[in-house]
Amino acid sequence: MKKRILIIEDEEKLRRVLELHLASAGYEVESAGTAEQGWKLADRADLIITDLRLPDFDGLELLARLRRQNTRTPVIVITAYGSVETAVEAMRRGADDFVLKPFSLDHLSTVIEKALQRRALEDENLRLREELGHRYDFRNIIGRSPAMQEIFATIERVAPTRATVLLCGESGTGKDLIARAIHYHSPRRDRPFVKINCSALPENLMEAELFGFEKGAFTGAVTSKPGKFEQADTGTVFLDEIGDVPPSVQVKLLRVLQEREFERLGSNKTRQIDVRVIAATNQDLRAALEQGTFREDLYYRLNVVPINLPPLRERREDIPFLAEHFVRKLAPMLGSRVEGITEAAIQKLMAYHWPGNVRELENVIERSIVLAKGTVLDADDIKLDTAPRARPPAEGFFLPEGMTLEEFEQAIIREALRRAGGNKSQAARMLGLTRNALRYRLSQMGLES
Repeated sequence: MKKRILIIEDEEKLRRVLELHLASAGYEVESAGTAEQGWKLADRADLIITDLRLPDFDGLELLARLRRQNTRTPVIVITAYGSVETAVEAMRRGADDFVLKPFSLDHLSTVIEKALQRRALEDENLRLREELGHRYDFRNIIGRSPAMQEIFATIERVAPTRATVLLCGESGTGKDLIARAIHYHSPRRDRPFVKINCSALPENLMEAELFGFEKGAFTGAVTSKPGKFEQADTGTVFLDEIGDVPPSVQVKLLRVLQEREFERLGSNKTRQIDVRVIAATNQDLRAALEQGTFREDLYYRLNVVPINLPPLRERREDIPFLAEHFVRKLAPMLGSRVEGITEAAIQKLMAYHWPGNVRELENVIERSIVLAKGTVLDADDIKLDTAPRARPPAEGFFLPEGMTLEEFEQAIIREALRRAGGNKSQAARMLGLTRNALRYRLSQMGLES
């Protein structure tokens, strides 16, 4: 659609020249000779060009009126009586640009194009932000079970505050979704949301990634760089897999939570920070406390508002709603003709144990849609994960003869390290431990280095 431009200019010749030029450039043009006439046409315009000095009231007063109505229409001010002070005042009142007479028509066209492009980007950002807010509205998160309804009630109470939240639950239960829902229901919704996956950060780089570093702080630091906490200033930091943070970094996290301050790596300058912290873990942090791999004072700072997300097998009544939601969401994305799911298919899903929780359910629905032959998913279309899973040891299993439990545990740990090529994070995953829990066991074995 053509953009409509309103010209408010009391000099008739200039007004006519601008009308002809902009019309030839493909715009729809309306014009007015006074501010009052222009004011009556302003709500129909996509962009306004106004002279600063007009017969009835000036362009600055017109700007003030427009902004009081919260209109987002771009305004370009033109004048022959320009000064730095006037330009600053016009921009302060909400002008998008300031053009001095005499000006070339080509220059004015460039200013108009930039103003319209800038507003289009702002509108797109606003639309995307509204979509995100809608997506993370907890009323749009699928959960009809009493356990999920209780969680939604907690989100509603805690989101407007700056209280630290600790999300606990198995992998795939939706901790990331709940963290974002808390952020988008908070006063910080328009500020940054920075997610930090603690298990994905190498231990020797974690401090620099979280708190930043100064030039020359270490080999390869050729320039200064802000950390994740600085990037999230005035917003929310989501610390996923908090149980994998090493003790040396736990001390600094505790300081951020208590004092709201930190130093970059290689700097003595203390920086103040205003962030809300949401942490998540799929590990038992109380067990880590007992093992000495997680600081007790940090745990209690994080555990201000604990939210425990139940596994899918404990809220099976949500499975039908989740399945139907994923069918509606995924079928159009996959270009599939599937438009529904039968009761028999739902019953098959209900009978499964879902070790991967909601994430696994979404993957199963996606796989089933891709392989489905009809327009409705039936029981035969549901392709569950049939890969063999670890079974409990046979009834007669016991420790190898002549070996103590401690020796057997150490042998398993050494074998995991050998298979992982010395990579402690990978070895920890193979053993079903956190990196800190493995580090604790290695220190007991005298192999912490």
